[in-house]
Amino acid sequence: MIRGLKNLRHARQSQQLYLSSKYYSAKVTKHNSIYQANESYEISGYKESPVRAYLDQEAIINIALQSGAEAIHPGYGFLSENSEFIKKCEDKGIIFVGPPSHVVQGLGDKTAARDTAIAAGLPVIPGSEKTVTMSEARLFAEEHGLPVMLKAVHGGGGRGMRVVKEMSQLEDSFQACVREAEQAFGNGDMFIEKFLDQPRHIEVQVLGDKYGNIVHLYERDCSVQRRHQKVVEIAPSVNLDKDLRERMLSDAVKLAKHIGYVNAGTVEFLVDSSGKHYFMEVNPRIQVHLNLILWSSEHM
Repeated sequence: MIRGLKNLRHARQSQQLYLSSKYYSAKVTKHNSIYQANESYEISGYKESPVRAYLDQEAIINIALQSGAEAIHPGYGFLSENSEFIKKCEDKGIIFVGPPSHVVQGLGDKTAARDTAIAAGLPVIPGSEKTVTMSEARLFAEEHGLPVMLKAVHGGGGRGMRVVKEMSQLEDSFQACVREAEQAFGNGDMFIEKFLDQPRHIEVQVLGDKYGNIVHLYERDCSVQRRHQKVVEIAPSVNLDKDLRERMLSDAVKLAKHIGYVNAGTVEFLVDSSGKHYFMEVNPRIQVHLNLILWSSEHM
């Protein structure tokens, strides 16, 4: 398990279920999450760059094996959407608390997720069908017109994203996204899509079990953002057309069933000024605002 608040929740839940919890970090400190866990381990060798420690797949798996851990919960960010890491856990007989590797491979990569959504029959925003180089991004912008959105394939949380409204901004924005994505996610691959101006950002929470059952827990409105980072989330969404809500809920479940989704995940949509919705991406992991949707779904 990794990272502050989420770590505390996992440790407390483990205690309630009479499970032993183990904590790993780049540097063992006096954080409460260490004292809540039964055991703690340090990932050494990253004094100058502690963030990189959370991307060291071999070190994390070795700690799990040596400590006798049966499962790894990644929290969010870092390796939580890394299908390679999940596959390594599966190969070593370690339970990854999240979707299996084949699901994340089809959804965690934004270009693969877009292909999966198209195959499932969901509407998508016009964009590149694969990762793009700087020259390919320029060709797309010239063909489809500005503004465009640059996105890191493995990005999230507003990082590795830039809106380009002038052609003169394209190269600097592209390079900035690559650097940001490499630092945050260990991968600087980029794709590009047409930018929708002032859309509503609606997310649908889905849950799936290993027997193929999929349910949704309704939606939340994440339209209030700063620099593509969500600031306020409202659940259920206010002033959302009933038919539009049902279409998005249905599409979210349809996509989850198509890919064989397991565990908690979020299907994100953008809604334009005409009320048409487009698939945006999937967060194939637990999110920090899960508690909000759990509470609001009880009152729908």
